[in-house]
Amino acid sequence: MPLVRIDLSSDTPETLGPAIGDLVYQAMRETINVPEHDKFQVITRHAPQELVHPASYLGVSYSPGFVLIQITLNQGRTTEMKKAFYKRVADDLHGRLGIRREDVFINLVEVAKENWSFGNGEMQYA
Repeated sequence: MPLVRIDLSSDTPETLGPAIGDLVYQAMRETINVPEHDKFQVITRHAPQELVHPASYLGVSYSPGFVLIQITLNQGRTTEMKKAFYKRVADDLHGRLGIRREDVFINLVEVAKENWSFGNGEMQYA
């Protein structure tokens, strides 16, 4: 049920997007109860001028290595689960891929279960 969008600079290595996707999927499985095989992702690389963000916001300074991760998913996770997820993703991307924790921007968009169709024009979750 999650749809993950990963946006990063075209200046980054080609392999970085899929590696981020794998780590995000693993973190979702282990922290916010995402089912096995539920991996739908869109990875988009942008020219530097197309990935717009401030130099800093809320005390966080960004670099050209900024990565935006937006996940649309069903409602129902607790605040504690979300906090654990954010930390896990930032820690994993930093520890395994060398991405600065400060450059990991995550946005969760929660929707009701009837807002999904996985094919055949059917509403599988309702």
